[in-house]
Amino acid sequence: MTTVLITGTSSGIGRATVRRLARRPDLTVYATARKVEAIADLAEAGARLLPLDVTDEASMRAAVAAVEAEHGQVDVLINNAGYGEYGPIEEAPMDRVRAQFETNVFGLSRLTQLVLPGMRRAGRGRIVNISSMGGRLVFPGGGYYHASKYAVEAISDALRQEVRPFGVDVTIVEPGLIRTGFGAVASSSLGAGADPAGPYRKMVASVDAVMAKSYRNKALSATPETVARVIERAVTARRPRTRYLVTAAAWAMVHTRRLLGARVFDAMNRLQFR
Repeated sequence: MTTVLITGTSSGIGRATVRRLARRPDLTVYATARKVEAIADLAEAGARLLPLDVTDEASMRAAVAAVEAEHGQVDVLINNAGYGEYGPIEEAPMDRVRAQFETNVFGLSRLTQLVLPGMRRAGRGRIVNISSMGGRLVFPGGGYYHASKYAVEAISDALRQEVRPFGVDVTIVEPGLIRTGFGAVASSSLGAGADPAGPYRKMVASVDAVMAKSYRNKALSATPETVARVIERAVTARRPRTRYLVTAAAWAMVHTRRLLGARVFDAMNRLQFR
């Protein structure tokens, strides 16, 4: 049996991934959330439940210790917990920016540190970090969120090289627009820190409108189950890819940015976010 520990399973991609992986007889899946009662139904799907807050050291240590006490090590860590804090760079409240980095970057990093000794002892392991297409390109209004995902990309690239000699693989999953609660949270944060009469009010309104329209567009967005299928491949493949970019729209945008360069991509954004 392979043990899988996944963070942020109370909704969206995390919940869909637990439901998919828990069906497999070769995996023991530990679903986690800050409040276990929020994921009680996942036990019926075959998952084991643990409380885990990626911003709390004691909580992370306890979760890893619980898995290791029963199985010896965490075989697969899926760092899924994260959210989007949006707003203009100048006006975004720094306390909210710091809180986002605590979850999206520092929590991911610390939990990874905690599982690695067990993986190294076992001579095997896999870490799947849920990034975003936003870790490879940037839209206005999302600078701090994108920065957190760029950090995940850099940490993952360095980690992959560092732990390969110990039999540990590191994979990044980069979803595009996924129809979860993410869009609503991002939209709410976008206006929370911006001055409604300030210099960025038109940009904020434009970004909010485009974001809402894009998440509703089924040609541009996908379901959490789409990402869950990709995560399953990242977990079970004999030789996983270093990156899995999810949705055709995300693939097109990332490679458009790469091929055309910053100036052209900026010009495209100016046309879209008027």
